[in-house]
Amino acid sequence: MRINPKLFIGLGLLAVLAYFLQDLVLSDDQYALRLKKERQQKNEQFRRHDSSPLPEELHETFDSLRYFAPDPQWRLHATLQRLPPGDTLSLPLTEGGADKYTRFARATFEWRGQPQQLTLLRRVSKTDSTLFVPFTDRTNGRTTYGGGRYLDIATPGPNDDEVTLDFNLTYNPYCAYGAAFACPMPPRENALAIEVPVGEKSYKD
Repeated sequence: MRINPKLFIGLGLLAVLAYFLQDLVLSDDQYALRLKKERQQKNEQFRRHDSSPLPEELHETFDSLRYFAPDPQWRLHATLQRLPPGDTLSLPLTEGGADKYTRFARATFEWRGQPQQLTLLRRVSKTDSTLFVPFTDRTNGRTTYGGGRYLDIATPGPNDDEVTLDFNLTYNPYCAYGAAFACPMPPRENALAIEVPVGEKSYKD
């Protein structure tokens, strides 16, 4: 009995495809587990009196922050457009005053065919390697904090022309938990015209 060699090729391709699909599923599962662990660690931080942004009277009753389920679709690759050095802006603080930031780059991406853009910032008074991305979207005031949310990302390398925006990692400013904090408000240029239903939800309904 002769077996068509094309059958072997087809079976081989199916095996390779199955391997990569399995690897993708496992990677998503591992990502979700890592995210769950990070969220548990943040809950523990909020329970501790010395590092919690919650008012003292809420420490004993605090159970957990509220999150959307992880969604790998919201780990987006955005095109990076670097901006001239020294391009600064001041973000007003919720309790008055302002913090000064440098515009590092613009990140552009599409969500379901709609072009979106965010400005990546670096705080002038800090020397850490992360970029600050305060933004608003159409979930604010409904399922998420009304004042917008934040995202931190690692500074891209000098030759990078893309950056990953993982919106599953978005978090609330400390102002969402109490009035004892002054938080920078997202600039108008970072107002997304879409819903971002991932990351941290509002602290209270």
